[in-house]
Amino acid sequence: MTPVLDLAGIFVFALSGALEGVRKRLDVVGMVVLAFFTAVGGGIMRDLFIGVQPAAFRDTGYLLVPIAATAIAFLWHPQVERAMPGVLVFDAAGLGLFCAVGTTKALHAGLAPLHAVLLGVCTAVGGGVIRDVLSGEMPTLLYDRQLYAVPAMLGSTAMAILYTAGVRGFAATLFSALLAFTFRILAMRFGWRAPLARGIRGSG
Repeated sequence: MTPVLDLAGIFVFALSGALEGVRKRLDVVGMVVLAFFTAVGGGIMRDLFIGVQPAAFRDTGYLLVPIAATAIAFLWHPQVERAMPGVLVFDAAGLGLFCAVGTTKALHAGLAPLHAVLLGVCTAVGGGVIRDVLSGEMPTLLYDRQLYAVPAMLGSTAMAILYTAGVRGFAATLFSALLAFTFRILAMRFGWRAPLARGIRGSG
């Protein structure tokens, strides 16, 4: 992932974290904390699992971008909320990029394909789990009715299969990211939902 795409994905995830801080009536410090961990929490967990220094602690951009996203949400959150349908498209793009790159980094570190897929999904959705825990909500990963983790798993699996087959580099990353992105967009467009156990009613 290029630094520009990386920071763009971080910005969108940070914006969602900052907006959650607005909804929870957090002060600006709480919003920055929520934005930061939403944006880079998954990557930090991945890097710790594979035993490398988290990129978030090496590059100041990983801190400055969440701060910028927080400032935008703090000052113009009504306008940002109205623009959320467009923001969700970029969020889906970030999801695809993060799951593909997270899987690649795990494979480069010598993990088996199955474990690499799990870390790819962790990279893509881990920040959202941290956001939900810090804001006092049940992590959406545990009731993925709107198919968020499923597209990440699909993209990560594709990346692992391509890598194992010897197809690597930009083409493999782009294909896997587009696969996750497309599945996420289709799920939002057509309202696809994960099934519930028989006799349980969903909330939406």
